[in-house]
Amino acid sequence: MGIDRSKRITFEEKADQYTQDRYPEALIEAIVNRSGIPPEGRILEVGCGPGNATISFAQRGYHLLGIELGARLAVLAAENCRAFPKVQIVNLAFEAWAEETAAFDLIIAADALHWIPPEISYPKAARILKKGGWAAFFWTIPVDPQTGWSQEIDALYEQTTPAFINPNRLFTAEWHKEIIRDNFEASQCFGPVSSQQFEWISPQTTEQFLNGLRTTSIHHGIDEAVREELYAKIGNVIEKQGGMVEKPETAVLYMAQVKEL
Repeated sequence: MGIDRSKRITFEEKADQYTQDRYPEALIEAIVNRSGIPPEGRILEVGCGPGNATISFAQRGYHLLGIELGARLAVLAAENCRAFPKVQIVNLAFEAWAEETAAFDLIIAADALHWIPPEISYPKAARILKKGGWAAFFWTIPVDPQTGWSQEIDALYEQTTPAFINPNRLFTAEWHKEIIRDNFEASQCFGPVSSQQFEWISPQTTEQFLNGLRTTSIHHGIDEAVREELYAKIGNVIEKQGGMVEKPETAVLYMAQVKEL
């Protein structure tokens, strides 16, 4: 499965709808503990979006530089992190950022790094890390709830947009792990890669569920009228469940320590 990187900037169109997603505290704690980042450590975040992961690290007192390509997303991130003076947000592509060599204890990316060619992102990530520094990249992975309501939604995709699959069935965690491990290893910049999976249940209202769909890039390729028809039908399915469903969520965290050059 290839990545259409031309859709990278489409997230800017739905900037306001990305603010509901947060990552589990257990995942953040795993990064802090494994990396051993000092209390005044420096973190670089690639593609910080509106600051959903940024805030979790800012609350722990770290110095954090967030790099975000989308102008509206960067503004949102700055607003969401205004209570944290150690956070700086820069509106720029990671590839264009004039790197600070060996300046950071930790580099993170939350659902973002796949938008940058790995032959660029992984070596650059390694160069900005201090000796002994860590990379922590994590993604949310599609989960098929396998419930009555989710099967109704599957049927709606088949009926309304037969050329597009329900994003909950796009790929598996195992497929994803293989791709990311290969990217780390191909760069030859990092030591052994560890992966850790986190699972939780996210209660979502109809609007929250639909916002999640609106921020999924695969939907941006569907004709607008057809897309809105699909959303309306999916909304009706959720409403039949009382306007609330329990959506299973999974995130996979990959961590590796930079090699000594």
